[in-house]
Amino acid sequence: MADTVVEDPQIYLITPAKFELATFSETLQRVLDTREIGCVRLDMPGAEAGDIAQAADLLRDICHQRDVALVIADHFRMVGVHGLDGVHLSDPRAVRDVRRELGADAIVGAFCGSSRHVGMNAGEGGADYVTFGPTSPDPLLGDGSVVDLDLFDWWSKVVEVPVVAEGGLTPELVAKLTPLVDFFAVGREIWSEEDPVAAMQTLGLPRGD
Repeated sequence: MADTVVEDPQIYLITPAKFELATFSETLQRVLDTREIGCVRLDMPGAEAGDIAQAADLLRDICHQRDVALVIADHFRMVGVHGLDGVHLSDPRAVRDVRRELGADAIVGAFCGSSRHVGMNAGEGGADYVTFGPTSPDPLLGDGSVVDLDLFDWWSKVVEVPVVAEGGLTPELVAKLTPLVDFFAVGREIWSEEDPVAAMQTLGLPRGD
């Protein structure tokens, strides 16, 4: 029997919550041209609709020129208008309705905190992936709880829906989770550093090349 080939997890980038569009677009292009990236999430909580729309149009072009999917956080009605690839939902209970609205071809993902039950419901509702986290304390993500790493182990063995580790990633956690997840979602871990590409290397994220 042939050995099963286990692929390394892909990198899923989350934009900063606030950024200067021209500067960040240059940084994003450099990252996309340097590392293999599976998906980018535009996540600008509290921003004005016009600013989100402007960012969506520019980042869409940057991502699509490189065959990288761009999803938007929560604003699913902007997906079709701006030619985006899908939506990431902070409320997993909305998956079924959003899937119905966007159709089968759009990417629909959901943040499911630390709950196996919530994740399974999201998958049954039509989610293309679920994210669990934070993996270590992160006051800006979830309700303050930290996901049990055993959840990733169980999910990888039992459920076919791709799973993403998000929030509070460290080199130690990346090493532990690499055999268990399909994506690592990174944002603040790298954008706060002067060189995001070097920060990804420091975290031990797979190169994908």
